This record gives sequence, C-alpha cells and structure tokens, in this order.
Amino acid sequence: MLWKLKWKYGRISAAYLVKPLLKKKKRKETQAGPLYRVVGSPLSISCNVSGFDSASTRKGFEFRVKKPANPTFEINIISTNDQAFGYAVYTQRVRSGDINLTHVNPNSVFFEIQRLEKGDEGEYDCSVINHQLVYDGTYNAKTTVKVIDNSLSVSSPASTSLSYYEGDALTLTCQASSNTVQHTHLSLAWYLHKDGEDKAQPIISLDRDFTLIPGPGFEERYQAGLIRLDKMGEAMYKLNMAHLELSDQGRIYCQAQEWIQDPDRSWYTIAQKNAEETIVNVKARDTSSLVVRISAQSSTLQEGQELSLSCNVDTQNLQERFFSVAWLRGSVELARIGPTGILSVGPEYSGRVKEGELRAARIGDRDYRLILQPVRTEDQGEFTCRAWLQDRGQDGLFSFIIFLNTLICLLPCLITESGLSVEMQNSVGVNEGEGLKLTCKVRGVKGPLSVTWQRKSASTSTAMFTSVISLSQEGVLEKAGEFMSRKVKATRPATDTFTLELDEVTPSDSGVYQCAVSEWKINSKTNSQSQTATVTVAPTDSFVKVSLISRNNIVTVGANVQLMCRIKGPRMPITLTWSLQRDPSTLDNILTLYSDGAISWSGDQQRYQLKVENKQNEVIHFLLINGASHREAGSYQCRVSVFLENVHKKLPPSNQLAVLVRNPEIKCSVTSEPSASSRYAITWLLQQQAENKTIVSSDQDALVTFGPQVQLSHRQRISMRRTKGPSFEFSIRQARVSDNGLYVCEVVEWLQDPHGDWYQLSPVSKTTQLTVIEPEQPLTVKEGDEVELKCNIISGASSSSFFYKVTWLYNGHDSSATNALVQLDHTGLLSYPENQELRGLQGRLRLIRPTQNSFYLGIQRVHEGDSGTYQCQVEQYQLDHEGHWQQKASDSAGPTVLTVNVFDILGNGLFHFLTKITHTSRLHVRNKEMINLFSLPLAWSLAHRITY
Repeated sequence: MLWKLKWKYGRISAAYLVKPLLKKKKRKETQAGPLYRVVGSPLSISCNVSGFDSASTRKGFEFRVKKPANPTFEINIISTNDQAFGYAVYTQRVRSGDINLTHVNPNSVFFEIQRLEKGDEGEYDCSVINHQLVYDGTYNAKTTVKVIDNSLSVSSPASTSLSYYEGDALTLTCQASSNTVQHTHLSLAWYLHKDGEDKAQPIISLDRDFTLIPGPGFEERYQAGLIRLDKMGEAMYKLNMAHLELSDQGRIYCQAQEWIQDPDRSWYTIAQKNAEETIVNVKARDTSSLVVRISAQSSTLQEGQELSLSCNVDTQNLQERFFSVAWLRGSVELARIGPTGILSVGPEYSGRVKEGELRAARIGDRDYRLILQPVRTEDQGEFTCRAWLQDRGQDGLFSFIIFLNTLICLLPCLITESGLSVEMQNSVGVNEGEGLKLTCKVRGVKGPLSVTWQRKSASTSTAMFTSVISLSQEGVLEKAGEFMSRKVKATRPATDTFTLELDEVTPSDSGVYQCAVSEWKINSKTNSQSQTATVTVAPTDSFVKVSLISRNNIVTVGANVQLMCRIKGPRMPITLTWSLQRDPSTLDNILTLYSDGAISWSGDQQRYQLKVENKQNEVIHFLLINGASHREAGSYQCRVSVFLENVHKKLPPSNQLAVLVRNPEIKCSVTSEPSASSRYAITWLLQQQAENKTIVSSDQDALVTFGPQVQLSHRQRISMRRTKGPSFEFSIRQARVSDNGLYVCEVVEWLQDPHGDWYQLSPVSKTTQLTVIEPEQPLTVKEGDEVELKCNIISGASSSSFFYKVTWLYNGHDSSATNALVQLDHTGLLSYPENQELRGLQGRLRLIRPTQNSFYLGIQRVHEGDSGTYQCQVEQYQLDHEGHWQQKASDSAGPTVLTVNVFDILGNGLFHFLTKITHTSRLHVRNKEMINLFSLPLAWSLAHRITY
C-alpha cells in the first residue's frame, strides 16, 4: 500500500491510493497565482474538480478569501448551495450581481467579480462540498489575487476637428504609457468610427508582440505603404495615411491596452483606455483644371551668376481665384508666396534671404519669379514649381481646395564650380558641462578666407542666425556681445580647417550652428560657402541616471541589508544623500557624502556602513545595514546633485526602495539551526468532524499540560518530548480507530532582536492525516494465470515538466538478493538488466503505461517459481537551463508479495506510521510492516519533526 501527502497551493492535503486498481483520487484545480488585476476591472477564476465517482452529479462549491491585513482569518464570499453563506461584507455585492458563482458543468464553476476594489486583494480559496463518508484527495485549491492601480494613460494632442480633401495625407499622434511596477506589454490600435455605424473598425494595430496588423478594408493600402503605424520613442505612436479616401471620413481615435502574463503563461488584458476622438472630414476634390509652367533664363550657369526661375499658372476664372506658389529643389522647399503675396522661405535658405541672395515675388496675374544670386554649387539640381488653388472664407482665412492636381514642370540646372567648397558634420551631440568643438573643412581655396560662426537657438522660434564669433581674413578675432563672458574661440589650425570651441555648454546652447566661409580678392568678397550642423546638448538628468536596487531588501530580524545607489554617466563631482522614510509624514536623512569626501551623519551610525565601487560607466555607492531590526524598516532613497558651473544641480531622486524587516518564519527544513535564544510553545490538536480538540501542549517554559477534553485513561497512551534539532515528537501508543483524524502541530517561537528585546512570532502549524486501516493481503494466484501489478505516481508537481525512471525489482522467496526485472528510463529507453537466473521470468514480462503517471507490470503464465516480493522504484528527473538531466526526487512503492498456489494471509509484525517534513516540502508516508488486525494490538507513532 502506497501513501502520499502532497503540497498544493501552500497547504497540505491528503491524496492517497489505497489499492492501485480500485480508488480514484479527488483533485481540485484553479488558476495558479498570483493574478495581477487592476482596480475597477473584472476578475474571473475557474475552479474544477475531478475524481468523484459520480461525475455527472452537480457538485457544490464555496469561495472564501484571506486578506493581507489578517492572513489567518478566512472570510466566506459565496456558495452554490447556500445563499446565506457569505459574510455581511460581501452580501450586498452578491445580491447586486457584482459577485457571482456559476456552474459551467457539474464539476466546474466560474467565480466572477465585475468591478474589483482595492480591498478585494487576497488569497482566494475554492472548495468543493464533500457528501461522501470519507475524504479521499484534495478538496480545495487556492490562488492569490493582487489588485493594483490603473496607471495606463492615453492622450492624443490633435485638434478635435480636421478637414481634408481626398488624396491628402493625414498624420495623427497618440501617447500611451503605463507606470505599472509589474512587467506588462502595451498594444495600440487606431479606430475609425463612421457615422451611422454601431461599431468602430480598426485601421491598423500594433499588438503586444510588436506585430503590425491592418484592419479589414485597409489591407491593400497597408501593403502599398499608404497606411503606417510608427512607434516614436517610448510612448509616442504615429498614424500616417498617405492618401485619404472619402470613406475615411468619421471619428478617429487610438486605443491602448495593457497586458500582463499570468503564471500559466497566458496573457490577460488588465486595462484599456481610449484617447479623445478626432473628427476627420474628407471632401471630394474640385475637378477644375490648373496648369503650371516653369522656365529659366539659362539652365547652365557658373558659380556666382544669377539663377532666375519663372512660374506661370493658368486656370478658369483666374481673376476670382487665390493661389499659393512654391519653388522646390528636389524635395527641399526654397520659397513660397502665399495668396496675399507674403513670402516665406525654407530653413535652408533663410540665411540667404538676409544676405539678399534670394528674392521672390508675384510679377503678374499669372506670373511668379524666383531669383537666386550668387548661385552656388550646392544649388544645382531639379527645380519644381507647385501651385495650390485656395478658397477664402467669410472669416478671411484661406483653406486648401486643390493640392497638386496639376502638371509639375521640372527644370535641370547645372552650376559649374568656382573651386570653394565647405564640409561639416551634420549633427553633434554633447553632454551638459562638457566642451563643444565643431570643425569646418574647406577645399578649392584660391585666396584669403574669413569665417563667421553663427547659431540659431533651438529654444527660440526665430528663423534667423545670430553671430557667435568671427575670424577675418587678416586673423582678427571678434566675439558677439552675447558670448563676451563665455569661453569661446575660433581657430584655424590648418589651411583647410576652421574650428569653433565652446566650454561648459548648457541645454540652452542647443541649436543649428553655421560655418560661413568667404573667399576674398583685393578686399572684395568673391565667393561664399556655408554648411550647418545641428547641435544637441543633453541635460545632466538625461545622461546621469540614479537608481536604487538591493538583492536582499526583505530580511528577517538580525540579517544584513545591502542597498546600492547606481549613478550611471560620466564622472563629475557629486553630493549624495541617503534618506529613510518610516511613514508618509516623516523623511529622515541618514547621512550626506560630499564631493570632497566629507561625510555628515544625521542618523544612528551604529547600524550603517558605506562602501564605494568604481566601474567603467558608473559608480555604485553601497549603504550597508548591519543586523537590521524593525527600527531600520522603511523606504530608502538616494538623492544626488552634481557640481556644474560652480553650482550644485539637483538630479531627480532615485526610486524609493522598501526594506522590510520581518519576524523569522518557521520553515519545514532540517538543514538550518534555530537561534540559541529561541523558546517554543507547542500545541498538538486533533480535528475530527470539523471540531478542534487540544490534546497536549507545552508552553515556552516547557510546562506540559493535557487538553480538558482528553480523558485520564487516554493520557496514559499519549506522550510528547523534545529531541535534537529542535524536534518535538508526539506519540500515541496502542492506536485505535477512534484516533483517526487530522493532527495539527502548532508552534509559537519567541526571539530576541539585536537590541535585546523579546518578541513573539506568528503561530505556524502543519497538519498530518492519520488513518488506521486494515493491512493489505498478499496476492495469491493459480499457476498459469496472468498477473498485473500496478504502480501509480502521486505528485503535486506539473506532470509536463518532469520525467520518470521506473524500475521493477524482484526478490524470490528462496533468495536474499533483490534484482532488477525491467527498467524504463526518463528518456523512454526500455531495458532488461542482464541476469541469467531471471531470463525465464523476463521473457514473460509486459511493461504497460496506460496514463502519464501509471506504470503496470504484467506477468504471463505465472509459475510457482515466480513467487516472491515485487516492488516499483521511481526516480523523478527534470532538464535544467543548460539541457542537462537533474534528478529531483525518488521513492519506492510498498512491496507486493506474490504467491503462486500458496494461500497464507496471516502474519505478525508492527504497523508503523511516520511523518517527516523535509526540505522539499513533500510529506512521504510509508507502510513499514503489515500485521494481523484480528490477533495483535495496533501500535502507532506520529513523529512530527519541525526545524528552523
């Protein structure tokens, strides 16, 4: 007979196999926890039971919960059999339908909370009501639910109403982010809700695995590249529709969903939010004709000459219409004349307007002209003239009617070089406090050169360049007034090289810098060339990051804690302050470490130590807490300020890190020793028919007392003693059927903290099932029969992650040696060990595996010589991360005595029942010997060993 007790969801529950071929065990299953859900969202938990003989009979289910504030108190919520089952705190929510429990089938229910509250967090227990006379299996299952705040935010900065013509391009942006501490994924989708339709249709979506999926009806435009969804940075998503259609009119909005992965590897939506809708109106285009022509006085020029481009527009009712006309070189817009004649210039040519090199005007009803003088080498290319037909509303504002429903004329323009050219790096990035250095290379130099360094600030809206510093052809250096107090210099370290150097830059120094080089001949400027570079100055808090981590922030009293403040970024003088917040209203500084190495202590120095570790790209400051007590518990934070430009600049403080100091817990292990100063109060209880009865107890002073319900005659059979470890052994001599029940060992420990104060730990208890039964009879068959021996594996672990090696052993009546008959290893290899004496028996063996955890041994045509003892030995294996097999556990079933043509079922011996809690948290119970229940008294010993 094989007995097993297994762990399931943090509690011990009995699952025993009386006879391999008779009984089925009951098993309760629910979703593994913890399940993270958001306040206000629904919660659903499925609960299933299997193993009852009456599978079609509807089972009764009950749900309870234990709250974190009182983890030992269980609150009734709802039952399928009893409407008055729930406690008052849940009665109204059950009646209103916010909480319900429904049957999916006779053996399965669905528990639902429509809108989670913060107080719903806890450990949920699903139990099935057992109407049978015996308990045979696991009748309850647990899962933990964590209720977190909804930190998902979604916003769209677009205006609430936009108007377009078909063929126009639409661009919308949406910001979506979440501050959830747990690891989550975001998915985002753009929806179009047309007028008159009930549901919005998806345009395009980016799922949680970053896969783009076009919506129905938008697939062709997505494949053609006309619809795109781009993720811009951490939280920005941009929708691009390159060619609007009339059917795109409606309300467009973005929707974000936050996903979390449950322990069963399935993904679950915990939050969903929509941004504000943007109304998009799409109008049909005007079909009137618009003709655009472009011409040039000459298409081949030399550098320094004049480029003159004329643009002619023609359409019906020309006198009544308004136009915008623009000239482009390639895709770069040079200049544009609006419907009222106002000139606007592209950023690349704004400086040349100031110098008078670029002019544009309307010279007639149909004619527009652009003049560029002197023309430069970089001006050559294909020039385009574009026209927009515009309508003026009653409010005086212009709106587009036609966008490029015309011919576009291209003009090739070749400009011969004079020899002078300028090169410069396009973009430069530098950190705050560092020095900026820009280099300008020149080629084709024929005469003296001068250079002017200019800047267009990124923090202002002006399109004008302002001077920084200049170096004349005679070598005279001249600073602009704004930079007189700054460390700035312009040099010419080589004939073909000009440099600009600016010390200790700040984010306000960001912008576009221009190197303008002029060639001179007899005090007159003959040619000028310029190039620009975009300079970005990163603020200190963008490249210096401060974070606080710990590998052991949850400790027991007396343990050491190590906090690490990581400062990533370039080396610079810093001041570091460690602080501790014990409650929301107080913040205490522990110490401050200054840039010169001085330390200022504000708190208790006895428990704290400092250590610094320098690495290549970061500096780690350690705060060591030696022998933590409850006084050192709280939220720690490190704050850093850097020393720049002779002032201290505060950086954003690190994240807060909670240090939890807990009382030591009683653990089921025999590998560690308790504190030498510990004292224990032990109580043994017996649970029978839902009633707890105290049998015997020992207080912290080792005073032993019996429970009031234990009769004097029964006290003579009961004893309790303390052994090494410490271990506490409880024994019942001459066990009786009335001793059946659940035995609970409850332990309370007293400890001293590092300050010498005594404190009491929470009670810890473990439960063991005792069943006094009759012994199993030997198996007796006739010669020539077929015999089937069964071996069933009972395990609380997932069967899909473990593999088993099964060996059947045999020991004949006339032999003292135990031999292996057949073996099926964990890789699926079947083998028969070499043994000449067993060849005849091995030839008649059959190994059958009807289920994942069942291994049967069949013997055909048994002989009298097959009599003996048969035993099943099982080893459990699992693959580690490196692909190597690791043995996790092993066990053997009780031996089966097979007798061929011999019928002797009487015997003598001792039945001994031993429970032992091991470090693997599995409780193994073995039947050591069998006795004749009709002739000998039973002796039963329950040894419950608890160590810390």
